[in-house]
Amino acid sequence: MDALSMLLENVHLFETKYYRLQGSGNWSFSLTRKDTIVFYLVVSGSFCIQIDGSDHQAHAGDMIMIPNTHQHVSYATGYHSDTAQALDNKLLGLSSHSVMLNGDNENVADSDAHLILIECKYDKDMIRPLLSVLPSILPEITDLPESRLEVIDVAIKLLSLESEHERMGKTAVINHWASIMMIECLRTYIERLPEATDNWLRAMKDPYLAKALAVMHDDPSRNWTIHKLAEVAGMSRSSFAQRFKDSVGMPPLTYLIDYRLRLAARYLRLQQNSIGRISELVGYASDSTFSQAFKRVYGLSPKAYRQQYQKQTHAES
Repeated sequence: MDALSMLLENVHLFETKYYRLQGSGNWSFSLTRKDTIVFYLVVSGSFCIQIDGSDHQAHAGDMIMIPNTHQHVSYATGYHSDTAQALDNKLLGLSSHSVMLNGDNENVADSDAHLILIECKYDKDMIRPLLSVLPSILPEITDLPESRLEVIDVAIKLLSLESEHERMGKTAVINHWASIMMIECLRTYIERLPEATDNWLRAMKDPYLAKALAVMHDDPSRNWTIHKLAEVAGMSRSSFAQRFKDSVGMPPLTYLIDYRLRLAARYLRLQQNSIGRISELVGYASDSTFSQAFKRVYGLSPKAYRQQYQKQTHAES
């Protein structure tokens, strides 16, 4: 399995919601979501997104991803975003999936746009390193590969069908499709990263480092050493260690420990395994060693972390 697939193996999107937005005239809105990834599928027309002080144009057929809870403003092409009103509360009170965005000058056909807005929650611990190196918006791509256009087309058709019918497994289907859209946006972004970019995701494109990343994510419980990882990568020990640190920003075993503990935290939240079993799954020889390593990062023992999560979940339900 390739490195990106392994990286995303334990990244799960959930509580996915979607809305059809039909804009006409001088429409605009702002949107802020906490711990949420937002996607836009542009079915027809065009619109602009203003984020971090920059404006981005989106056209029919584009798929846009806004990660990491960025507040943004969307508005009709050819107009301004000065009068944008928050859409957050309106979406919370919806009884259907359709939202009309009507502004002034509704007779101006060029400002019409049909969008699908998708928002989904994510496991903050597992996806944190990825989101930390992504831009505030994964920009629209003008020269889209044919395969990406097909993915967008299929996604729009499927979401349209799901919005028209209530069927068993609907939530699971929507969550899976949100994950597919995220993967499509990420791999397009990574494939186009310049070689000189200062971003650890470039390691995904490195024919040597990608092999080492894949095996660490595939089998984190194995007793990996720099020597063994260098063998997998097909490099000398010193060259591999330096190349990994230069690209990823940390030594290989530091990266592995960080991944192991984030994975352990996920297992603790899932509450499906004993702490002893989780210790084995993430590669620690004893429960005490695992507990010490976990407490150094999370400030709590694995048992206390699990209990705190249980209390928090109970309080929110």
